[in-house]
Amino acid sequence: MYYRRIRDDLQVALCMPQHADALFTLADENREYLKAWLSWLDAMQTVEDTRQFIQSTQDEFAKGAALHHVLLYQGSLVGVVSFNSIDKINGIGQIGYWLGEPYTQRGLMTAAVADLIHLGFNELCLERVEIRCAVENWRSRAIPERLGFELEGTLRSVQKVGKARYAHAVYGLLASEQLSY
Repeated sequence: MYYRRIRDDLQVALCMPQHADALFTLADENREYLKAWLSWLDAMQTVEDTRQFIQSTQDEFAKGAALHHVLLYQGSLVGVVSFNSIDKINGIGQIGYWLGEPYTQRGLMTAAVADLIHLGFNELCLERVEIRCAVENWRSRAIPERLGFELEGTLRSVQKVGKARYAHAVYGLLASEQLSY
């Protein structure tokens, strides 16, 4: 199985069907914590829903249009970090991520995102990486800010989660810029 070691206690692995049970369990156990920010969570009601999602990510990976990793901390699946989309023509990757609440504030996601950025610039030949976060999601926004991304602006009313609508802060980092991690 493809994986990348980021730290002694942290690695990422290509999201595979064998991760469906653990990924569903993690999302389900953290549903209350995650539901404010993740619009897809309501669609993940069963392990089979998760398995179908994983199959779609593999289809996108095969086309070179996305790259989804599971995050493994001390051998346990604790979150996801991905290029949700890869625009090969323009050399742009959009990063998305989420982490189970018990694993937050340990530097795991910052390290995983930094690793994904290096992969994007050095292996996928991207010229630009973007991260978009709900303006009110300060924990998510802290990652691109910590990594030296530039806040380029906001997009109004671009995400619907339940009955709420969120504006997104748009962060960008160019291959020519120095990663701060």
